[in-house]
Amino acid sequence: MRHPNQQRQSDRRAEILDAAERCFARSGFHRASMQDICAEAAMSPGNLYRYFPSKEALISGICERNRADAVDSFDQVKDAPDFFEALAGLAQYHLVDRTDAEVSICAEIMAESRRHPDIAKIYQTIEDEVRDRIAAMLSHAAERGEIRNDVDIDAVAGLLLAIGDGMSWRRSVDAKFSAEASLPLVLKMVHGLLAPPKAANGNRSRNGMKS
Repeated sequence: MRHPNQQRQSDRRAEILDAAERCFARSGFHRASMQDICAEAAMSPGNLYRYFPSKEALISGICERNRADAVDSFDQVKDAPDFFEALAGLAQYHLVDRTDAEVSICAEIMAESRRHPDIAKIYQTIEDEVRDRIAAMLSHAAERGEIRNDVDIDAVAGLLLAIGDGMSWRRSVDAKFSAEASLPLVLKMVHGLLAPPKAANGNRSRNGMKS
């Protein structure tokens, strides 16, 4: 059991990260100041710096929390009996159910990874872990015969990751884009790409006509 003081510190760190996320979502990483975050978290600068000594430390904390959340979401579906249902559940959670602020933060992290080497390393770690877990899901589905066994697992994992990134980015920059309305079509496209062909081509007879 976690010590009460440790639990309080963990809870306070989470509150600070929540406040930082709200500030970053409103103003971006560069325009949001530590003073803004202190005001949002209702705490003094000295107290905040005890937990996070810099804005970069806050960004790293948000990245790590996102990584842990992604890992947990995959753990929730790793034993799911149906690949396509598991994929739909993950897509619903990450692309539709997340708040606008959470989606905006993901876009900020992607953009910041292009400029800040330390953030780039953390972001790449998240990307690699998610890609590996998608690839593992695909491999298990192929072994069970749920998807085609002739697909390039790594290429498909990268494609699914790119689709997810694209939908998340579009949601963050286009107020007219509806991830909820688009998701069924995307899942249908993925199903068409990965589902194994029907047995015997629809039970056609030897002369090529359906029996």
